[in-house]
Amino acid sequence: MTLKTKLSEKLGLRLPIIQAPMAGGPSSPELVAACSAAGALGCFGFAYTQPEEMEKQAAWVRSKTPQPFLVNLFASPQPGEISPAAQRSALEAVARYYAEYGMPLPQPVKPPYAPDFEAQLAAVERIRPRAFTSHLAGVAAEWLKKFQALGMVIGGSATNIAEAKELESLGVDFIIAQGGEAGGHRGTWLRDPYDALTGTLALTRLIVREARVPVVAAGGIMDGAGIAAVLALGAQAAQLGTAFIPCPESGASQVHKQALLAAREDDTRITEKFSGKPARGLVNRFMAEMAQAPQLPFPAQNSITGKLRQASAKAGKPDCVALWAGQGAALSRALPAAQLIERLEAETVEAIRYAAAVAGFGAPS
Repeated sequence: MTLKTKLSEKLGLRLPIIQAPMAGGPSSPELVAACSAAGALGCFGFAYTQPEEMEKQAAWVRSKTPQPFLVNLFASPQPGEISPAAQRSALEAVARYYAEYGMPLPQPVKPPYAPDFEAQLAAVERIRPRAFTSHLAGVAAEWLKKFQALGMVIGGSATNIAEAKELESLGVDFIIAQGGEAGGHRGTWLRDPYDALTGTLALTRLIVREARVPVVAAGGIMDGAGIAAVLALGAQAAQLGTAFIPCPESGASQVHKQALLAAREDDTRITEKFSGKPARGLVNRFMAEMAQAPQLPFPAQNSITGKLRQASAKAGKPDCVALWAGQGAALSRALPAAQLIERLEAETVEAIRYAAAVAGFGAPS
């Protein structure tokens, strides 16, 4: 059986599988190259990456494989100056953790809190990846048209139908339906993120019914059975993030990988305390103790937790690491990316054949 969809063929993929872009480390050049070379779509999560480094990493991947890859950016607007009082409260909330690691408390932060978005878009124009997606908002139609004229396939994340319709009006080529099970940052931008937690299966079917462009399903998908399920609902590809974090090519910390492999049940929660925006991860000490603490807006909160997260990971302690994970974390497995993709392909085919047999249609050819 050959697994192909119109979208996977348009992207130049052997399989309708996308390695989710994961900013902050997991989507390393090594992981992107390995996934693309194996027939899936390797994706860079460049939310916090400066333009020069974006180009450097993209060039490295091209030196390893001629296969297509994707670049993703966070399109959320940055806040302006933050009041001294707000900064003082947020810094006081994390002070004890810095003290535990023998580190001085960070200085108050000033804008910009992340790389210049227009400069990042200009870098994407120079890189010319096969595909580009945005998260946390849409991108101006002018940029999308420019990218499409260069041959890029454009997508965006939606956590509800309103966002899907807005993305479609901007002219995207496909929509990523990010269900409430998804790990990492919620892609919500037109509603309260806590009111946009529709599950992946329901959201995929709803958006497939409403949208005129292909839909990619994302959130809690960890194996071939999950891929087969969303394909049956009308998705033209499945996007998996947590599944690829334990891969040796992933840039995630060893603490993060070990925590995923040790997960035995659904023990994820949504927190804003690491970055200032809702994101799903495995529950740890920092997440639990900081639940009611003050915070800075996204992405400024990243600036006061970044060194703490690094110190915790370096010490081999999961206490203060952002252990981003979807609800299927307990299905994690430690395999090289190519082997994982091979396993996902076989499992998807097996699931489709099983479903056909159960329905009485016999095994499809």
